[in-house]
Amino acid sequence: MRFTVLGKSPAWQDAGGACSSYLVEEDEYRLLVDCGNGAFGKLREKLSYALVDDVLISHIHGDHVLDLPPFAYALTLGLAPEQQRRPRLLLPPGGATKLRTLVAIWGSEGLLDDAFRLSEYEHDAELELGPLRIDLHEVPHFTLTYAISITAPSGRRLVYGADCRSGPELEAAARGADVLVAEATLPFPEPDSVPVADRGHMSAGEAAGVAAAAGVGTLVLTHISDQLDHDAAVAAARERFSGTIEVATPGAHWEL
Repeated sequence: MRFTVLGKSPAWQDAGGACSSYLVEEDEYRLLVDCGNGAFGKLREKLSYALVDDVLISHIHGDHVLDLPPFAYALTLGLAPEQQRRPRLLLPPGGATKLRTLVAIWGSEGLLDDAFRLSEYEHDAELELGPLRIDLHEVPHFTLTYAISITAPSGRRLVYGADCRSGPELEAAARGADVLVAEATLPFPEPDSVPVADRGHMSAGEAAGVAAAAGVGTLVLTHISDQLDHDAAVAAARERFSGTIEVATPGAHWEL
């Protein structure tokens, strides 16, 4: 299984970059995980969008879904009739209504349904997508959000933490994983004055604390702006995690 970064930016894109999106490939099967702003162009640099089998969304925030409309336009308008297909679009509970409302703003109510086969996965679902096993774990963020555990046919496992604060939820989802792809949005942890219930992101050091507690092999810091000092982020993470630490970059990939 190959897991490739298409976009790793937080809510605003890096210069020349894209927001959250990852391509997962196993033999001829292709899964797109999240599709944030700028991600569709990055996908097209890697392969034909007509080859994507499934799209799996962790949560309905703009930096994880805003390139679904251009993807949908391409599927419905950019392919010859013999090439047209409708990949599955798997959404968190309530996600279909939110996305239909989004495209209805400009009068394209049926856009997503014409392009994709929409469905909503169940809370903490277990899915078989092509040759991959997917386990979804709810994690604390500002909206309903799921970490995504992907087990390859080899038995090796990568966990994408989506967006969330540090804590036992992500630790449980990532326990024993070979690779944890965890957000490092914040330059520093939230101050104690911010109630835990009001927190929805992590710093690199907090992500490393989760990785250490979960016993993962490699920590990949993602959802981190190019305006932050990546060397400082890795140094902060190193204080709490002794395993391999990397920072996600567009095009970087891991083989499992």
